[in-house]
Amino acid sequence: MSKILLVDDEDEFRRSLAGRLKLRGYQVLDCDNGVEAIAIARHDMDVEVVVLDLKMPGLSGDQVLKEIKTFRPAVQIILLTGFGSLQSAMELGREDAFAYLEKPCRLEVLIQTIESARTEKTHAMARHEIPAIFKGFSWNWLLGSHNNRPGVIILGTLILVAAILLPPPARLTQLLGTPKSETEAAGVARAYPGYSSMKVGETIAEFYGRYYKLGQTTYDEQGKKKVLPFSKEEASFRAQVMLATLIVAALFWATGAVPTGVTALVVGVSMYFLNVLPPDEVATAYAKDAVIFIFGVLAVSQAVSKTGLDRRIGLLLLGPITSLNRLLFIFLPTFAVACSFVSEHALIAFVMPLFMMVYASSIRAARIPQDRSLAVLFALSLCYVGNSGGPGSPAAGGRNAVMLGILSDYDLAPSFGQWVIYGLPFVPVMALVCGLYFYVAFRKRLKVKNLNISTIVRQSAEQIGPMHSKEYRTAFALIVLVLMWITVSDRFGMGGPVLLCIVLLNIFRILRWRDIAGIPWDVVFLYASAAALGKGLAVTGAALYLADAFVAALPSFLQQGEGLAIATSLFTGLTTNFMSDGATVSAIGPITVPMAAISNTHPWMIGLATAFASSFAHLLIIGTPNNAIAYALAKDPLTGEQLVTLGDFLRHGSVVLVLSFLVLWIWVFFGYWRIIGF
Repeated sequence: MSKILLVDDEDEFRRSLAGRLKLRGYQVLDCDNGVEAIAIARHDMDVEVVVLDLKMPGLSGDQVLKEIKTFRPAVQIILLTGFGSLQSAMELGREDAFAYLEKPCRLEVLIQTIESARTEKTHAMARHEIPAIFKGFSWNWLLGSHNNRPGVIILGTLILVAAILLPPPARLTQLLGTPKSETEAAGVARAYPGYSSMKVGETIAEFYGRYYKLGQTTYDEQGKKKVLPFSKEEASFRAQVMLATLIVAALFWATGAVPTGVTALVVGVSMYFLNVLPPDEVATAYAKDAVIFIFGVLAVSQAVSKTGLDRRIGLLLLGPITSLNRLLFIFLPTFAVACSFVSEHALIAFVMPLFMMVYASSIRAARIPQDRSLAVLFALSLCYVGNSGGPGSPAAGGRNAVMLGILSDYDLAPSFGQWVIYGLPFVPVMALVCGLYFYVAFRKRLKVKNLNISTIVRQSAEQIGPMHSKEYRTAFALIVLVLMWITVSDRFGMGGPVLLCIVLLNIFRILRWRDIAGIPWDVVFLYASAAALGKGLAVTGAALYLADAFVAALPSFLQQGEGLAIATSLFTGLTTNFMSDGATVSAIGPITVPMAAISNTHPWMIGLATAFASSFAHLLIIGTPNNAIAYALAKDPLTGEQLVTLGDFLRHGSVVLVLSFLVLWIWVFFGYWRIIGF
C-alpha cells in the first residue's frame, strides 16, 4: 500500500481525512505539528507523499516543506490549506511543492493529485539517483534496483580482493620480464606502448617502474640515494589489478550497480590506492583531450538549444525526412558516410539535440506522456551509424592514424585514396543493415505512429520567427569551432577549439556559467574513467597480456588470410568496448601486423581489419564519445528522466555488434576485398 503522511493541526479534519484515505487503500500516518512531521519523514523511508497544512502553530508548512526536501528530495508534498492565495501558491511552487489545494477539497481531486504525485516521485528518484531500497537479506535485496545492487557490489569487491591476494598468471609475469633486444624486429613485446622508449636490455617491468617513478628508494653504504629496479612481480601485480578493475567497471556499468559517476570514481580509487600510477599521473589519465571535448560539446549544446539554433540546423538537415523509413534508410546512411570524413563526435553532438526536439514535439502531438522506444531508436541508431562511419577514411578518427603509423613502420601504409577504396563501401551497407534492425525491432513498439520529422522541424523553426542576433553570434562561434576542428585539431586536439567556443559564447552573453555547471557531469566523469582505465591497462602491460592470450588461443585455420582478419577483428571489436579505440589499435596492431607478414598475409588486410573493428564500440557508453554524448542528451524534456539506459546500450549494442562483424566478414573480407585484391 502507498504510505501517505497527513500533517494538519485541526484534529477533527485530520482524523476524518485519514479515515477516508484508509478506506481508499492508503496507509496513512498523521500528526498535528511540523516537528513531528519532519521526524516521521526523515525516519520512515516508505512515505511517498506528504499532505501538508500550510498554517500551523510552531513550524509553518513552508518551513516543513523546505526541511523535508533537504533530506528527502524525491518525496512529493501537496500543500492543503484554508488560507491560500495564488501568490502564496507561486511562492511555495518555487520551493518545489508538487501541488497546492485549498480547503475544502473534494476527496476525488485529492486522490487524483496523490496518484500524480506518486508518479512524479518515481521521476524525481531517477533525477536524484535515489535507488529503491529492499529490506532484509533476500534475493530481492541482493538484486536491488538501479544504482543500488548489493549483490553486484559484493561480487565486484570479491573480484578486486582476489586480484590483490592471488598470484598473477605466470605468462603475465613472463611478458613483463621481457627485455628489449637490439635485433628484435618483431615479437609480442613490441605491442607495449613504451617499447620505442625502452633501453636495450631493459625489461617492460623496469621501464614501467622507471618511467613512472614507482621503484623503491633506498640508500647505499655511502648514503647515496638510489632507486631499485621495478621487478616483474611488482609490475604483474599492478597489471592484474587493472584487469580486475576492468572487469568490475564493466560489471558495474552494465548492471547499474552504483551510479555511473561513482563507477567512474571506482576506477580512480583502484589506481590511486593500489599504486598503479603516481597520483599526478592518475589525474592526468582522467584529463584526456577526449574528456575535455565531451565536456565542451555538452556545454555548447546548451547554448545551441537556448538560442533556438538547433531548430534551424534541424530544418537544414532533416527537412527532407518525412517518415521513419526515410530516416532509417536515407538519412542514416548519408550521416554515416559524412562521419567517415568529418568528426562523428561533432556531428552527433549537433544532431542528437535535434532528435530530442523531434521526440518532444512528437509525443506532444500524439498526446502521450512518453515514448521511450522512440527515444532509444533515435539515440542508438544515431550512435551506431556514427560509429560505423569509422572505416570510411583515415580522417574518421585517431585510431586510423595509429594504424597508419604502425603500417608505416613496415613501409606499407596505404594512401588516403587507397584506404577509402578498401573502407568506404562498408559504411553505407552497415548503416542500411543498422537501419533495418531498428525498423524491425521498433516499428511495432513505437507509440508515435505518424512520424513526420520534416513537418515537426519546420513548424518548430517557424514558431520562433526569424533569426535574431544571439543565433547569429552562436552560429558564428559554431562555424569557428567546426573550421578549427577541420584545420587545426591535429595541433590543438578536439578539446582546445571547443573550450575557445565556450569562451566566445560567454563573451557573446549567450552561455552563462550556470549553464555550464548544469551539464551532466556524471557522463564527463564516466568517459574520463574510461580514458584512465585504458591508460592503466596499456602502461601496466595488462593490454599486452590480453592481446598475447588472444593470439595464443587462435587455432591454425585462423592464423592466416581471411581467418586471421576475422580473428583480429573479433578481438579488436570486443576490446574497443572497454578501451578507447586508439588505445585498442595501439595494443593489438603491433602484434597482429607482424603476424600477417609471418603468415604470408598482406599486412593491409590485417591492419585495416584491426582499425575497422575498433569502430564497433556499441556495447557501453564508455566505448566512444558518440555514445557518451547521446546518453547524456537522451533525457525526458519534462521529467528529466533518463530515457536511454545502460541496459539499452548493452541489449541493442550486442545485436548491432554481431551485425557489424557479419557485414565486415561477409561483405568486406569475402566480398569486395576479394574482387579488389591486395
